[in-house]
Amino acid sequence: MHICSFNRIRLLAFLLVVSVALVVYYLLPHILLHKFRPSDPPQGISMANTKQLRVNVTVQKTQKTGTLQVFYREALPPEKDGENLQPSLEVLLLHGQAFNSKTWEGLGTLNLLAQQGYRAVAVDLPGFGNTPHMETGKVDKDRADFLLAFLNSVGLQTPVLVSPSMSGRFSIPFLMFQNQRLKGFIPIAPVGTSQYSAEQYQKIQTPTLIVFGELDTNLGAQSLNNLKHLPHHTVFKIPAGHHACYLDEPQKFHNALLDFLSKC
Repeated sequence: MHICSFNRIRLLAFLLVVSVALVVYYLLPHILLHKFRPSDPPQGISMANTKQLRVNVTVQKTQKTGTLQVFYREALPPEKDGENLQPSLEVLLLHGQAFNSKTWEGLGTLNLLAQQGYRAVAVDLPGFGNTPHMETGKVDKDRADFLLAFLNSVGLQTPVLVSPSMSGRFSIPFLMFQNQRLKGFIPIAPVGTSQYSAEQYQKIQTPTLIVFGELDTNLGAQSLNNLKHLPHHTVFKIPAGHHACYLDEPQKFHNALLDFLSKC
């Protein structure tokens, strides 16, 4: 009798644990998504749809010419009163080594920017996400030329460029060689900043928001030390943020991003 009661208690305890685990498994992702989701769009404006697109990008590199089919995600301002809104600003989002364009979709950045009336484009760089590998060359100018060819292919005129971590291999040379094509620059602890001198940075007139995490004492500190020579810069440090600080505190990052864009 005691054995049956004991087994019944064990069975009930097991079922309780399984039930709690299932609730956590299914509800926790929704809770986190709600936490990181951008604020609701203004009344009368619907949520923007993110399109998944491909474009052929032809780049003339130092030694040869290559064509690559590049994948990107794009969000445009949603319709209002049945009419398409014309974007007031363009934003191009690059990504870090462990990420791709889907990161900006999942974080809600693409949709948030579209809600604000901007055209938002997030690209998969060569060898990442849905873009196949292409040797973009070991020369900085080649990588800058790839980014320029992509801008021309998708019709981006003078975007604000957002560049975390690894994507600095593309954005920093682009800032040096093609800064006239940028309305603004938002580096987030990018690589490659030490390749250029303080004097070279001082010649760049592009408005810049330098973003880094407080706990990123490697690339965050190094890139800040180099990029602070840009004459038109402001600094935004995310408290307790790591290297991918925009993932640690997406709301704080989005607030700083929108504030900067409103002044471009």
